[in-house]
Amino acid sequence: MRETQEDDSATQQQKIWDADTAQRYDTPGTGMFAPEVLAPTVERLAELAGDGAALEFAIGTGRVAVPLAARGVPVTGIELSPPMVEQLRTKADEAAIPVVIGDMATTVAPGDYTLVYLVFNTISNLLTQAEQVECFRNAARHLGPGGRFVIELWVPELRKLPPGRRATVWHAEAGYIGLDTYDVLHQRAVSHHFHFDESDQARLFRSPHRYIWPAELDLMAQLAGFELETRHADWTGAEFTADSRSHVSVYRLPPA
Repeated sequence: MRETQEDDSATQQQKIWDADTAQRYDTPGTGMFAPEVLAPTVERLAELAGDGAALEFAIGTGRVAVPLAARGVPVTGIELSPPMVEQLRTKADEAAIPVVIGDMATTVAPGDYTLVYLVFNTISNLLTQAEQVECFRNAARHLGPGGRFVIELWVPELRKLPPGRRATVWHAEAGYIGLDTYDVLHQRAVSHHFHFDESDQARLFRSPHRYIWPAELDLMAQLAGFELETRHADWTGAEFTADSRSHVSVYRLPPA
C-alpha cells in the first residue's frame, strides 16, 4: 500500500511540475527571486555549509543552488521533474551543478555533504507522513556526523478557519491572489495561485500538500537521528513565535 501512495505522490508532482510550469517558474527579481528574499537564504546556507558541499532536495530551476554555487559552495541536486532541470541547465551545466533525477525521499546522490537543505515548503509536496519521514532518513543518509538538514516550511493557518470555512487567503496584491483550501481530517491542503490582469481571464496554478506542524516535524527528525539545533521565523534569524507564519528549522546529526 505504501508503494502505491508514493507512486501516486510522485505521479501528481510530475504532472504539476511539467514543461509549461518550468517555463513560467522563474520570476527574476520578484517574488521568491527578489533579492531581499533570496540573499538571506543563500547567506545562511553558505554559513551552514562551511567548507563542505551542499545537497539540495527538489533543486528545481536552481533558484537557490545557482547563487549558492556562485558563493563557492559545491552544490548537487535531486529533482523529480526533468523539465525543471532543463530550465536549470540554461543557467548552469552538469559540471557546475550535478543533478540526479528522482524522488527526494528515496533517491541517493553521490558525494559527501555537510549540508542538505529543502526550501520553500517543498517537504509538504510529499503527500504522506511515511514519505516525509523517509525524506528525513534520506537526508541523514547523505550526511556525516554533525551534518545538518535545513527545512523552510509554512505553519498551517488553521486558527484562521472558523467552523464551516475551508479556505484562507494568505496573499493578495495587484494581479495575484494566493489561497489555501484545507482538509483538516486528512491533514491536506491545496494551494491555489491566481494570476490575472485587466482582462476577464485568469491563470490558475494548484499544488497539493500534506501540512506538518513544527512539533510533528521535530519528531520526524528524531526518527532519523537528528536533533533540532535552531528554529527561526525566517532566514535572517527573526524569533519564531506563536504568530510566525513560517519557520527555518536546522536539524543536526550528533557529532562523532
